Amino acid sequence: VDAVWICSPSQYHADQIKACAAAGKHVFCEKPIATGLAETIEAINTCREANVKLMTALQRRFDPNFARVKRAILEGEVGNVVSVKLTSRDPSPPPFEYVRGGGGIFKDMAVHDLDMSRFLMGTEPESILAQGSCHIDGRIGSLPGAEAFDTAVVIVKYPGGKTATIDVCRQAPYGYDQRAEVLGLKGMIATDNMYPNTARIFTKDSTRNADLPYDFFMSRYKDAYLQETKEFVKCLSEDGPVPCTGEDGLIALVMAIAAEKSALEGRWVDFKEIPINAIHCDPSGTHCELDEVEYAAADSKDSGRKREAVKGWIKDAVSFIKKDNTVTGA
Repeated sequence: VDAVWICSPSQYHADQIKACAAAGKHVFCEKPIATGLAETIEAINTCREANVKLMTALQRRFDPNFARVKRAILEGEVGNVVSVKLTSRDPSPPPFEYVRGGGGIFKDMAVHDLDMSRFLMGTEPESILAQGSCHIDGRIGSLPGAEAFDTAVVIVKYPGGKTATIDVCRQAPYGYDQRAEVLGLKGMIATDNMYPNTARIFTKDSTRNADLPYDFFMSRYKDAYLQETKEFVKCLSEDGPVPCTGEDGLIALVMAIAAEKSALEGRWVDFKEIPINAIHCDPSGTHCELDEVEYAAADSKDSGRKREAVKGWIKDAVSFIKKDNTVTGA
């Protein structure tokens, strides 16, 4: 066995990544790497220490539809991007047991869309505004934080006033709904929802698709899963870099944490507000702890002090990732 695929519930990912790294196995892990910042950094650094590759499975980057949208941006077909819109709705909500402890709708669902907004924009986000609510499964309403939400809307602000708007919901009775739209100065590109076939029915009363959209993510994204698997195997066989890194997973998690903070506090949140510097790692970088007191002080609006603005929150976030046998964030 040379590599392991981790597709378990989110709360188990970090420990399983570290176990694989300890056994000398390369790791392909479904998002998120972990539900917490310290655990995410530990997992990434453990793989670096063991000299094994870690790929974050953000499969939409490999989907033919989203890939075509990205190509339209890169090749200038739509001109400079003005706005991005993303829709992600599941056919039915997951079991209560999955939601409880899974990190909430921003970490276990919208993280795909947050990453995709960054992927399509091709630049780093600045701030975020989110709102969450519960409409489908009243039982989750008593869960903590964003675990209590089954529906959410997010606006991500990018440099130059560009925005990405995201809507997610855990239930769409008509099927799995995944769409993207990019507006540029020269035009627009948009993807339609995907169906099992292109057949349509025409009658005197209506015209419509013969069947509903795909009703399961494995069916909808089968091509994306195949392509990301090929890319991972290629990077192993050729000893090349993984196309979607642990750092990409870490940045997506920071975006999800900021979205939750915004939804709970009802305000815009700058990504530099997420107090990464409250994480302390040992020299190896494989044992990290979140200083809860320091985190709370930095996070509190009433703490009487403001964190010094960090130039480039992305640089601040990834400074804890081990490189060349050093941990700069320790």
